Amino acid sequence: MMQFFHWYNEPDGTLWKEIAEKAQELADVGITALWLPPAYKGTAGGYDVGYGVYDLFDLGEFDQKGSVRTKYGTKEEYINAIKKAHSVNIHIYADVVFNHKLGADEAEEVKATPYNPENRNEIIGEETTIHAWTHFNFPGRKGKYSELEWHWWHFDSVDYNAYEEDQNAVYLFEGKSFDRGVDLEKGNFDYLMGCNLDMSNEDVRKELKYWSQWYLDATGVDGFRFDAVKHVEAEFFAEWLNHAREYSQRRLFAVGEYWSYEVEALHHFLDVTGGDVALFDAPLHYNFAAASKQGNNYDLRQIFDKSLVKDQPALAVTLVENHDSQPLQSLESVVEGWFKPHAYSMILLRREGYPCIFYPDYYGAHYKDSANDGQEYEIWLDSHKWLIDKFLWVRQTYSYGEQYDYFDHANTIGWTRLGDDEHPGGMAVILTNGDEGFKSMEVGQSNCKYIDITEHIKEPVITDDNGWGDFRCLAGSVSVWIRE
Repeated sequence: MMQFFHWYNEPDGTLWKEIAEKAQELADVGITALWLPPAYKGTAGGYDVGYGVYDLFDLGEFDQKGSVRTKYGTKEEYINAIKKAHSVNIHIYADVVFNHKLGADEAEEVKATPYNPENRNEIIGEETTIHAWTHFNFPGRKGKYSELEWHWWHFDSVDYNAYEEDQNAVYLFEGKSFDRGVDLEKGNFDYLMGCNLDMSNEDVRKELKYWSQWYLDATGVDGFRFDAVKHVEAEFFAEWLNHAREYSQRRLFAVGEYWSYEVEALHHFLDVTGGDVALFDAPLHYNFAAASKQGNNYDLRQIFDKSLVKDQPALAVTLVENHDSQPLQSLESVVEGWFKPHAYSMILLRREGYPCIFYPDYYGAHYKDSANDGQEYEIWLDSHKWLIDKFLWVRQTYSYGEQYDYFDHANTIGWTRLGDDEHPGGMAVILTNGDEGFKSMEVGQSNCKYIDITEHIKEPVITDDNGWGDFRCLAGSVSVWIRE
């Protein structure tokens, strides 16, 4: 899978066209699915990355929030991109945000109780009447596709009161309660931003299920990436997905973003949802980030410790970076550039997990933005396309059969795949965060020549009579050895 966007794609409406243009070359290198950004209108119109959800039914079709198109293009261009991807056997996963809505068209009065934003179990004031922006009537769409207008009773909380703008609070509406099946950060992490959807409201559940039917009919996507799942009642995702599967009569793929280093929280979500929804392996990403910053002080034998892929590989989507973790973003936890080849070898060339490649890691990126300190920074992210393409080719050609791990040194680790009847030859991967290293590893092919496809090491390795060889890598580098 490839995440075919990042936070700083240019807001020029060309991303859908880019997908159509590059679909064939992506398929040729081994990409089988694309995770695309939210395709519906956000509160910032043609500048919105998509997570400031305004209208789920506007895929770049209506003049709303200052534009017809979204940041990525028009509805027609979106549908065309999907068709082009399908024509080369690439699946499309749509990004779905059910946690919140922003950019209401009108304000409403509602009684609410203020809670401490840092502890949602602590009331910090009396119930009062607030002025909340909660009425969504979508004047540009005028009831096409859905006649439902959203009001305050479709939500359970907001963090803004126009009557008292300076108050820092989460306002829980009269007669409402925070969902319990959510992450326990901040006491209860039901509320994240904007107008928080009330998942106990029957009209809300009904509308979101109806939207799944409309969206599948309109786009023909093959699966979904669920945003911010730790902020929503976990059971709803399985309920919604099973409704969509039953309607479409397809085994739609689904992966959730549960961004937490606490792997037990991820296991709990998987248990509640019955394994219907996979999860991104955020703990593994954090391990990569830590390893990249600590250099040779990091013990590589621990790189998979407390990761999801170690315990539940069939439900783990492994990743190196994403749009939230990239430099200058809200959850910034950067994997330094020198370590990205190491990390991609570990998600693309091992048996476990469903790997996800990040757009800037493949194509590179250049952008400017302000950080929390108020300073503007210019960011350059290097392209690793040449090496990732090599890894993808090896994945398709040699990554089969038994996997033997050689995680027996703090700074140098490796593994081999022995191949199978249809994919003979085997391969060996070795990497180090310290000095140049080597490992004696078994590839199952006796008296055969192996070459390093990364081209870091020019001299071949000849295996012995028992199929073992001394495979090397340069300092702070990774080498991938295949049979010549």
